[in-house]
Amino acid sequence: MSKPHPDGAASATANAAQGEWNEAPARRSGADPGATTRSGTWAHTGPVVWTAEARDALAAEFRATLQRGVHGLCFSPYLEGQQPGDQIGEAQIRERLKIMRSHARWIRSFSCTDGHEQTPRIAHELGLKTLVGAWLGTDAKINEAELQGVIEVARAGHADIVAVGNEVLLREDMSEDELLACIQRVKDALPGVPVGYVDAYFLFEKHPRITAACDVVMTNCYPFWEGCPREQALAYMQTMVARTRAAAPGKRVLISETGWPDQGSAFQGSVPSREGAMQYFVDCARWAEEDGIELFYFAAFDEAWKVGAEGDVGAYWGLWDKDGVLKFG
Repeated sequence: MSKPHPDGAASATANAAQGEWNEAPARRSGADPGATTRSGTWAHTGPVVWTAEARDALAAEFRATLQRGVHGLCFSPYLEGQQPGDQIGEAQIRERLKIMRSHARWIRSFSCTDGHEQTPRIAHELGLKTLVGAWLGTDAKINEAELQGVIEVARAGHADIVAVGNEVLLREDMSEDELLACIQRVKDALPGVPVGYVDAYFLFEKHPRITAACDVVMTNCYPFWEGCPREQALAYMQTMVARTRAAAPGKRVLISETGWPDQGSAFQGSVPSREGAMQYFVDCARWAEEDGIELFYFAAFDEAWKVGAEGDVGAYWGLWDKDGVLKFG
């Protein structure tokens, strides 16, 4: 049975972007004081005009940033024609990981069924650390398989951090009590392994019991899905992280997803572009390095199947295209 959206990029944003996901405060540091994402009003300075020299300089900066490597990349091994629920083989996972292994120290995986449970072991063999996810949704049978899978992976020594669920509350797939039970079950089974949960930043404010249960709070921060213009996106993303930290005092907080698409339809003030995707990656990587932020960039590869889940923009969040070719620089 196929699972809906088992690998990131604001998996629920196609529905949430018009509602819960846009629940940011009207005033925010680094953006227009009158901006409200619910109405889509931001300060606009007009389209950025890129000269050939400026594009070349940005491409060179992107290449240098990627060559130095980033903390983490979100990883899914799907090829064109594949989708969630398809069985994924070890050779395919290994081939994809080899493409990006020298450009990140960690990878984040999203599922522990359908072959994805092999990803953490292979990543460790290639010298990468692992944030390993169990994908939870509305199907109890699949949830049970995912929980058993992530526990087995971690007990085998292949999970450096475990994420129990991704945007479950955002999609309203489970109640808070049901999710808490899953988190606690995994924590009890894996003493010594950091265990947490992944969701949009504001959900940790709304659900303090979930926040308290996490050893690691993992926040998804997408200025794009709140209609923020690219030029203001880094500053806005930083406020998302600050809100998460305020909701989780004393907790380890990492950015489990953030990114910018290079193609597809605009969302309010957010416009996909090659230059925007490169600049956002460079900005995020520089800030994370300077401030010691654990940041997992979304994503390593484009995923063609996500057009159905998130509209045309869904397929274009990768640094490499669907064929494993570097898109920028």
